[in-house]
Amino acid sequence: MVFNIMEATCANQGIGLATAKALARDHGHHVIIGSRNADAGNKAAEEIRVAGHSASSVQLDLASDDSIAAAVKTVEKEFGKLDVLINNAGILIDTKTDLWTTTRDLYTQTLTTNVIGTACVTDALLPLLRKSSRPNLVFVSSRMGSLHQATVKDTPFYPVDYKAYDASKAAFNILALNYARIVEEWGTGGRSNVVCPQLVKTGLTGFIEYGITPEEGAERIVEIAAQGENGVNRTFSDRHGEIAW
Repeated sequence: MVFNIMEATCANQGIGLATAKALARDHGHHVIIGSRNADAGNKAAEEIRVAGHSASSVQLDLASDDSIAAAVKTVEKEFGKLDVLINNAGILIDTKTDLWTTTRDLYTQTLTTNVIGTACVTDALLPLLRKSSRPNLVFVSSRMGSLHQATVKDTPFYPVDYKAYDASKAAFNILALNYARIVEEWGTGGRSNVVCPQLVKTGLTGFIEYGITPEEGAERIVEIAAQGENGVNRTFSDRHGEIAW
C-alpha cells in the first residue's frame, strides 16, 4: 500500500495525482490518497478506480493532530500496514501577500504545512511502516531547498524572494535524512529519499507556462517509490540525476 499525501490544495490534479495514477497503473499498488479536501481526494481515487486500478482516499489536514490520528487509524484498520509513504503536500505563498499579513504569519503557515505537518504525519505512520517488509519513504522537495543551489547565482530562481519556502524545503530535506537513519535502524531495508519534480505546471506554480507536465514531474517520484530491494537510500535527485544537498 502506498500512502500518497497530496497537495494541500488542488488534490485532484498535479504531481500527486500523476504519481498515484502511475503507481496504480504501472506497478499494481493500492494507492491511498491523503487530501485536506475530502471531496477532491475521493474524486482522485475514483478516477483511478474507473481506469481499472486500486485506490482509496482519506481526509487529512496536516495542521490538525485529530485529522492525522483519524487518517492513521483508517489506514491501520483497512490495511494493517504501510509499504510506501509519499510526502507530497506543500505550499508556496511567499509572493501571495493576500494569504498572509506579517512575516511571522508567512513563516508559520509555510512551516506548518511543509515541515511540521510532514513530521507529525510521518511519525504517526512509523508503526505501520515498521510492519512492512521494506518500508520506503519519499519526500517531494525542491532544488530551492538545496544549500548548494542557493549559492549558484545563474539559477532561474536565485533573485526571487522565496525565503520562507526555501527555508521550509531545506528543513524538509534534513527531516528526510533523519527518517533514513530511523528506518535503517529497523534492519528491514527501509529507505528515505528526497525527490525534486522540477518546475512543473501545477497550481503550486500558478500553472507556469514553461513548466513541465505533472506526468514528467512524477517520473522520478514513481521510480523511487517503486524501487526494489537494490534501491537507493539517502539521495536527493530529479529525473536527470543527483542534486547537491
